[in-house]
Amino acid sequence: MPLGERKSSRRAFLADIGWGATGLALGSLLHRDGMARASSDGSLSPIPKAKNVIWIFLSGGVSHLETFDPKPLLNQYAGKTYDETNLPHPQKSPLFRERSRSVVGMDREIISKIMPLQVGYQKRGNLGCEVSDWLPHLGGVVDDLCIIRSMYTTDNDHGAEFQFHTGRHFLDEQQPTIGSWISYGLGSLNENLPQFVFLGQYKDPRVKKDFEAHYLGPQHAAVELSLDPANPLAFGIRPNGISQDDQNAEFAFLDELHRLAAVEYPHDEQLRARIKSYELAHRMQMSAPEALDLTQESAETLSLFGIDQETTAIYGKRLLAARRLAERGVRFTLVYLSDYGEWDSHSNIKDLHAKSCSRVDKPLAGLITDLKRRGMLDETLVVCGTEFGRTPALEVTSLNKSGTGRDHHPHGFTVWMAGGGVKRGHIHGATDEFGFHAVESPHYVTDIHATVLHLMGMDPERVEIPGRQRLEMDRGKVIREILA
Repeated sequence: MPLGERKSSRRAFLADIGWGATGLALGSLLHRDGMARASSDGSLSPIPKAKNVIWIFLSGGVSHLETFDPKPLLNQYAGKTYDETNLPHPQKSPLFRERSRSVVGMDREIISKIMPLQVGYQKRGNLGCEVSDWLPHLGGVVDDLCIIRSMYTTDNDHGAEFQFHTGRHFLDEQQPTIGSWISYGLGSLNENLPQFVFLGQYKDPRVKKDFEAHYLGPQHAAVELSLDPANPLAFGIRPNGISQDDQNAEFAFLDELHRLAAVEYPHDEQLRARIKSYELAHRMQMSAPEALDLTQESAETLSLFGIDQETTAIYGKRLLAARRLAERGVRFTLVYLSDYGEWDSHSNIKDLHAKSCSRVDKPLAGLITDLKRRGMLDETLVVCGTEFGRTPALEVTSLNKSGTGRDHHPHGFTVWMAGGGVKRGHIHGATDEFGFHAVESPHYVTDIHATVLHLMGMDPERVEIPGRQRLEMDRGKVIREILA
């Protein structure tokens, strides 16, 4: 066959497999063998820039105004309504309705008395990025961050947390989470550890929506790991009195039974997932405790993450564990860095946000510093997000009369990324003068998903399963302006 025809045939083959059910599975094998896949136009996909993702989530809604997007006009017009400023009223903008969808059956009460900034800020780094005084350590690594100030979502209630991970509104059919898509499409770099890991604690069972796989199958949901290296996975420890040889023989026998069952029930996804979970749990008995054993780290590294301080210890441990997992080939680690709803400061935002910032600031900066000095930042993509921002105006409602906090704000907020193929020391997009609407390069949450998939070597336009409709908003658009 002539060379040109061989190239054409290979390209056609890769294009034909696409990202359907068979294509995703084969794509995983080809990716692990170092072969590129086809893009939607038939050309070869770009070489992946990142091998791993550390996806950090701050639950409850972080105020963009008191972190990475301060607006001095809030101090100038403090106590005034939007109408009294002689500037456009943001709640009368067409964007207010276009990007809003009520879950609670009514619009949230109109909140229009402007609240001043609750903390000062300084210009940090070579770019002079404005960073809150509550975040001095992150301010010190801002030249390694790519800050996106123009995010928006459509859920005005805490279903926005799940929307941030799936791209779908709480009232719609749920989609697989971003971590599950990466697990499904790329497979594992280390067969002795999960492809998709959840690190964190939560009391609200709905948090599982952040790492469910839905129709991709349960084998692509996250595996929850504990920071206790002696017991990292529930029911994953060899029982007392059973030797390693005895257990190996037991699993060999179970493997034969599983294969027989798979022949009899070839379409039983739950059975296949259970088989895989048993096999993985067996392999993890040695690898997981070692991966989560933070005592192997130096005192200097533990201090860098704030593990030697009570305020930052637990969050520092989660982020250091995420680095160790990425180092060992875990594709996607979701670090649930805060308590459920921790940042939901409807009242007393000054004290509550200051406390939460003090808990995450040093560990987050430590993660960036540690990845960079180990040479991992180029291949590890860090994403730090939240479900929405907080209102520029004071929340004084029938349910909250204290007048010391900010309400939910899906219309404009900030997400930052680092490493793995994104620009460093870069600010992208902007909200308006009040910090209300995302107006410059606005991005719905799935634009973050599409960018992550692209950097991992996947074409978001082709990530699909036959028989399952993904909408344009589900796919998102790659934020090409932030690519390095």
